Amino acid sequence: MSFRPERLAEAIKKEVSDLLREGLKDPRIGGFVTVTSVEVSKDLRYTSIYVSVLGEPADQKATIEALHNAQGFIRGELGKRIRLRYTPEITFKLDHSISHGTRLIALMAEVREKDGGRNE
Repeated sequence: MSFRPERLAEAIKKEVSDLLREGLKDPRIGGFVTVTSVEVSKDLRYTSIYVSVLGEPADQKATIEALHNAQGFIRGELGKRIRLRYTPEITFKLDHSISHGTRLIALMAEVREKDGGRNE
């Protein structure tokens, strides 16, 4: 059993995070984009990059579109930064887990506030 896909996934996650923070100049990509996870196929040819975007659904959609437009640039940069025989094909997917968690925390705080601290 090889752990190479997992190691490559971590390297891609780090490099794409750096690129999102420093390298991309597209104004549609806001400052609240986080790479949550990366999945690499066993043959190392394909990768799915899950990103969380805080903000309105329209902002999330615009950010995902900008990332899709930048796939070629990002893939090229990965090829320069990570030495591989083949640079994997990239697919960006929106990860809603952080926004769901934030919503859950807000709902719990709201319930606690309505409860008035009676059950503490």
